[in-house]
Amino acid sequence: MSETEAPAGEGENTLLMEIEHGTVTIKLRPDLAPLHVERIKTLARQGFYNNVPFHRVIEGFMAQGGDPTGTGTGGSDLPDLPAEFSEPSQARFLRGVCGMARTSNPDSANSQFFIMFAPIPSLDGQYTIWGEVTAGMDAVDKIKRGSGGSGMVQGPDRIRSMKLAADNA
Repeated sequence: MSETEAPAGEGENTLLMEIEHGTVTIKLRPDLAPLHVERIKTLARQGFYNNVPFHRVIEGFMAQGGDPTGTGTGGSDLPDLPAEFSEPSQARFLRGVCGMARTSNPDSANSQFFIMFAPIPSLDGQYTIWGEVTAGMDAVDKIKRGSGGSGMVQGPDRIRSMKLAADNA
């Protein structure tokens, strides 16, 4: 089995994200956040994430993408999602974990997401976890970093494509 193939039956919950540095395989976690996983699947199948930048990338913290405007204020045309926060005993924000970005309103997640570079316990129970990188974290580590406190990136790396392994046949 190649790195871009999911085990039989898991293709519907395996996301393949192509970035310039390689393929990132993400195991979706509908057990933790069914609404957020469904949103990621819907947007991936629509091609929403294709060519979208990683607009905010902070060394030792995370890489954030999912905003087609690249400003950090954009999202999809779909309504915002209610929070699906996990108890820290269920899941924690560790290296490779994928979470949904939001405003100060817990029920404002839409299309923006982030991938953790390192554990950040202060996020546990405060943001929705929807997946985890199972292969290709070396590619995530190469995403161009931003500058300043906000981590906004000039000339950012982009998601080339994002699709479900089930649709990769």
